Amino acid sequence: MTDAGSTIDPTRPSIARVYDYLLGGKDNYAVDRQVGDVFKRDLPGSVAIAFANRSALTRAVREIATTTQVRQFIDLGSGLPTADNVHQVAQRHAPESRVVYVDTDPQVLVHGRALLEANDRTRVVAADVRNPGDIRSHPDTRELIDFDAPVAVMFSAILHHVNDEEDPAGIVRYWAERVPSGSYFFVSHFRSGNNPETAEAEQVLQKTFGRGRWRTDGEIESLLDGLEILDPGIVPAPLWRPDATDNAWAASGDRELTVWERLIAAGLARKV
Repeated sequence: MTDAGSTIDPTRPSIARVYDYLLGGKDNYAVDRQVGDVFKRDLPGSVAIAFANRSALTRAVREIATTTQVRQFIDLGSGLPTADNVHQVAQRHAPESRVVYVDTDPQVLVHGRALLEANDRTRVVAADVRNPGDIRSHPDTRELIDFDAPVAVMFSAILHHVNDEEDPAGIVRYWAERVPSGSYFFVSHFRSGNNPETAEAEQVLQKTFGRGRWRTDGEIESLLDGLEILDPGIVPAPLWRPDATDNAWAASGDRELTVWERLIAAGLARKV
C-alpha cells in the first residue's frame, strides 16, 4: 500500500503493478517485473493465484447483479484496470449499477480515472482501505452511493495486505455497521496451506512490501463475523461457484486443484 495522493515512483515495486504483470498487463515497471519474476521463476504455478482471484471476483459481481436488487458497489483496493472490471461486469447485467473504486496507488488512480472518464456511474477515490471513514465521507462516494440502500462491498485480494495489528476484521465491521440489511460482502484472501509454497510466497511479499499475511479458513471466516456466509462458504477461489464460463482449471470436479490454486480463498456474505 502507498499513501493516497503520492506520486508514481518507478524505482519502488507496487502491489498493484506486480499483480498487473502477473495477469499479463503492461502497466508495470522493471522493478515490478523483478518481483513478479520471483513468483514466475522460483514459485512456478503461483501465477494461478492471480487468475483464480480475478475469476472469482467476476463471478461474485455477476451473481450479485443478476440475483439481487443491489445496484451499488464499493471496490476496495481495486488495483489497475484490467478486463472485466467490477463496473463492466455489473453494468453488463444491470446498466444502472454504480461503482466506486478505491485505491492508494497513484498509477491506479491515473489509469482508472482515464478509463472511467465517460462513465457517469463510476468514481475512483484516492483513499486507504485502512481508513474506511475517509472513504465513506469522500465527496465522490457520497455522490454515488446511497447508504440507505443495500451496498456490495468488495474486498478482493486486499485484506491479506492488512497486517493483524491493523485490524482487518475491524475494517469489515466498520462497513457492516454502516450499510443496511441486504448488503453483500465479497472477500478473497491468501489462504494458508501450511506448506513450503505458502511460507516462501509470504516471505517474498513481506520482504518486498513489509506486508502480506496468509490466513487460515477459520481466520478468514472470522473477518466476516456477524454476517451470513453464503454457500459454499470460504473455499479455494476456483471452487467458489464455478461455471462453464471459467477457465478449464477453474471448473470444479474436472481435476484436482494445484497447491497454488488452493492458496487463494473466496467467499460471499450477506448482512441479514
